[in-house]
Amino acid sequence: MKNNLGKVFLILLLSLKLFASTYEWSVEANKRSAMTNEPIHLTYTCNFSDSAQTYTIEFNPVVDNEEHRILLFSEDESIVDEKRVNTYEYLLYVKKAQDLKLFFDTMMKKTNKDSIQNSVIGRDNVEREDYSVKIIRQKGVELEIKDAKSNLVGRLSADVKKDKSSIMSYEPYHLEIKIDGSANFDAIKAIHFDIDGVKVIEEKPIKNLELTKDGYVGSWSQKFAFVSDSNFTIPSIEIEYFDLEEKKLKSLNFDKVAVEVKKLYKKEELLEKEEKDFEIEYEYIYYLLAFLAGFLFAKIKFKKKVKLSSAEMLMNKKIDEAKSLEELVFLLALSDAKKYNEIIESIEKKEIKSLKNAKEKSKFKIS
Repeated sequence: MKNNLGKVFLILLLSLKLFASTYEWSVEANKRSAMTNEPIHLTYTCNFSDSAQTYTIEFNPVVDNEEHRILLFSEDESIVDEKRVNTYEYLLYVKKAQDLKLFFDTMMKKTNKDSIQNSVIGRDNVEREDYSVKIIRQKGVELEIKDAKSNLVGRLSADVKKDKSSIMSYEPYHLEIKIDGSANFDAIKAIHFDIDGVKVIEEKPIKNLELTKDGYVGSWSQKFAFVSDSNFTIPSIEIEYFDLEEKKLKSLNFDKVAVEVKKLYKKEELLEKEEKDFEIEYEYIYYLLAFLAGFLFAKIKFKKKVKLSSAEMLMNKKIDEAKSLEELVFLLALSDAKKYNEIIESIEKKEIKSLKNAKEKSKFKIS
């Protein structure tokens, strides 16, 4: 009898303490007027009257649709002066110009009194609903969204790293485009070059970003290699964006680059004499000489195996570390585009589909 009275008393205490909880939601926005695709920092806070042990919150407005994109920045639960506080921070990007009033629904789940009583008394097999659920609508956030006239919005600067303007025939010319700052970097598309007579190897863009209250901060970069046997020009590029600091449309401009390509062999180095009306394609002579040299070399018998040089061993190691066919193509082109031209073309034409097979064909071997 005493035990039952004790349990009843405990239930009454728990009921008085746990079920007296109340709460209040609030919302703050760091700006009420913004441009399309400009980050807006939203903070939702739920302040409870006590530790609110019986409450569970389900609040997840993260979404990406035609109207807006919402990213979770942080989520926190703490006890301040014995009172529970839940804080949710989000970044909102509105995609269309409009006067917007934004509402979100939240699910407040509260443990039922019967559930606690059954747990205290020990009746685990009772059929019951453990929670009562209440859907509440958050206070609306009123926003004025103006058209930025560009999908790319932020504060940006650009830089170009490039090789010297004169290279040898079939030597790869390297170029890297880098954009730094704070912006919605997803709006920057991969850059493609199409130049007649030039093989262009492109890396996928690399993003090094950190999400802050002001949106994504960091850099976007893309590397290229250009291979040709004659002079060529890399065209200029213009990337338009809305500058949040100057509140106007601006452009990131990359000037065109003229590249001089020097021939590997000159006429006088290959022939002592030439007839006026007879033109020779010296590139084909180069290939013929290379073929003959290779043929004669193959006929020579060596008594001992020749070990790989340190440079060849290093190249083999880099080939082994390639994680995709695209990465392997870029590595081979940077190393010696002419030497690996056949393998690169086979990969690009999808004649070689296996990364393992491509690596085997690319590596130096002990002769």
